[in-house]
Amino acid sequence: MLVMPIVVLFYKENGLNVTQVFILQSVYSLSIVLLEIPSGYFADVLGRKNTISLGAILGFVGYAIYSVTSGFWGFFIAEVVLGFGQSMISGADSALLYDSLMDARQQDKYIRHEGRMTSVGNFAEAFAGILGGLLAAVSIRYPYYGQTLVAFVAVPAAITLIEPKTENNRLELGWKKIVGVIQLALVKNLQLRWNIILSSVVGASTLTMAWFVQPWLIRAQTPVEMFGAIWTALNLLVGIAAMFAYRVEHKIGRNKTVVVLIFLLVLGFIALGLNKYHWAIPFIVLFYLARGVATPILKDSINRIAPATMRATILSVRNFMIRILFSIWGPFYGWLTDRWSLTLALIMAGLVLAILSTFTLIALRKVENPA
Repeated sequence: MLVMPIVVLFYKENGLNVTQVFILQSVYSLSIVLLEIPSGYFADVLGRKNTISLGAILGFVGYAIYSVTSGFWGFFIAEVVLGFGQSMISGADSALLYDSLMDARQQDKYIRHEGRMTSVGNFAEAFAGILGGLLAAVSIRYPYYGQTLVAFVAVPAAITLIEPKTENNRLELGWKKIVGVIQLALVKNLQLRWNIILSSVVGASTLTMAWFVQPWLIRAQTPVEMFGAIWTALNLLVGIAAMFAYRVEHKIGRNKTVVVLIFLLVLGFIALGLNKYHWAIPFIVLFYLARGVATPILKDSINRIAPATMRATILSVRNFMIRILFSIWGPFYGWLTDRWSLTLALIMAGLVLAILSTFTLIALRKVENPA
């Protein structure tokens, strides 16, 4: 992700305001939503490798469009294509990993490997942040040219993936089957439902912070040349934290870990809202450390319950809900920022996370420990 350290600056350079930035990200989220669950189902029916390969191709096309367009509507089209591509990958990647571990009878090591997968991605994004910042110093558009080349490399990478043996037991093709999986995930299996909702609330909130960091750095009058370095450091933190997520959970237990993580995430939002100076950066650090630990643990909670034949679809339901939540409150937070202040938007985001996560945790505990 060469573009992430400078994406808000890029949008501003092309005449967009904060509201339009969040609208574009909502368009991306809604584009994912349109195909999220069907794509997960296709992965369960047609194979994880095939859907991931198609997603990689669409990712390349999306960034190619970004490279040759300017202004809101050009970016709009690019985000739609990128959203469709991401929907093909999300869910299928983690399902492929879990089923591969099942083939090796090592599914109990999922958190460790999911953490490593997250770490590799964030380490790559961290170093890409340095390169993206250097490219932006030459031209704000150069990171998008580079990103198009990176996206192209994902195509042959996807083609080399190997299907696990569990792929021989696939779902049958049919819309009724999709509805049945959704009913299982969100209606019939209460433990699965509340785990998905909790993971979705946390996921949407951490995604929101990713789009708040750059406006906050701009408000703090951070030099442009520091954006790449800061983005690199934050992604390194996520990568390191994800790598040790399984140890944290083993040390203090899953339930306590989740509560502590949510507290740190809420604290990050509110602390950044109340402070506009650089000494508040440690709160961003704590937020990103919590994010790195939370992702593999919350995904593992879902994988442990989800049937193998419909795992990709169920993970896609989780991703679907993350994008739905973000597409609803993202533009709202952007409007609060433009109309009132970044302070109010950040505090509101923290309160929303605190309320929704508390409610969900209470419901989940009742299901896991009925009276």
